[in-house]
Amino acid sequence: MRKLVLLATLGLVSMALLGCRNEEKELKPAVETAAPAAQDPLAAWKPAFDPSGAEFTYLLSNVSHPAMEGVAVGYRIRDKVWERSKGRLYVDFRPLSQLGEERAVLSKLRLGAIQGMLCSSVAAANMADKLGLVNLPFVIDSFDKLEKFRNDPELFNEYRDSALGQGVMVVDITGHGSYGWATKAPVRTLQDARRVNFRIAEAPVNADIYKNWGLKFTVLSWGDVPQALQTGVIDGLDHTPIVCNITRKFDTARYFTRVDYAQGLFVHMMNKRWFEGLPGDLKQVLLEVIEEESRHARELTRRQEMEQIAAAEAAGVEFITLSAEDRRRLEELTAPVYDIWGRKVGKAYLDKVRRRLAAE
Repeated sequence: MRKLVLLATLGLVSMALLGCRNEEKELKPAVETAAPAAQDPLAAWKPAFDPSGAEFTYLLSNVSHPAMEGVAVGYRIRDKVWERSKGRLYVDFRPLSQLGEERAVLSKLRLGAIQGMLCSSVAAANMADKLGLVNLPFVIDSFDKLEKFRNDPELFNEYRDSALGQGVMVVDITGHGSYGWATKAPVRTLQDARRVNFRIAEAPVNADIYKNWGLKFTVLSWGDVPQALQTGVIDGLDHTPIVCNITRKFDTARYFTRVDYAQGLFVHMMNKRWFEGLPGDLKQVLLEVIEEESRHARELTRRQEMEQIAAAEAAGVEFITLSAEDRRRLEELTAPVYDIWGRKVGKAYLDKVRRRLAAE
């Protein structure tokens, strides 16, 4: 009996050793043929200081690429806050969707799991209806109107305070240029546009716009756009020249129709409870730096749009300007959207914004 137990035990050990050798044999080629780690796309933006000793950390999210001036502002804020706070406050900026897609990050922001977010203006309306104001067509449709809106306290402060009920502060805004249509086939007229299936963002205001314009659209998260564009799920994209060129959407969509119906923005939102927990001097440093760098980023974005259009044209992308007649037709079709969103953002406020900016 003792011999049988011993033999059985030896058999089990042998099988186990054989299994380990077989497992090692299967894993070994995978290790040997594994591709080297991809180069870090953010290596150029690493801090020139060690943030480990900071008393406070401000975790700031964004979905886009810091090659855009309206996104790179996160790093400029990081460095200047570190300097002015003498290393007490570290702005841990995470672009390129490192912390998730925007809808998920908005939920984390409300809860305070993330303290800040440079949120696309199209997604910001999911936080508070009034934040959808800036996406309404032909309201803030130029760089000059954007500056006028931002620098008018009566207009901007009402916009800024609209998410306080969600526990979120709007601190400032940066941009990524003028909205139009990147398409696989040229769109020279509104009739041409009716043959295109446009990708639009996950935002209620954009859905209302495209429904009333009578254009086909598909709602997709930003991360799903490249494959959808390449496979033909969509054949057009509602976005800006800066974004389309830097993120290489022009590799597939070789035409851009300049509609210039709105300014693409990043809305800098911050968890209010976290901010209120900062010492007074750090609150002041953070807000001052964000305001300074956001203003500078908007100036740089105006220049970057011209540079990116020139670069895209040099690479063979054709830029088309929608006719004044078709643009007027889009404005007429937008009338019901003003009614819908006037009820959401406040009709008196929307009328006041439109009236003041129309004089620009």
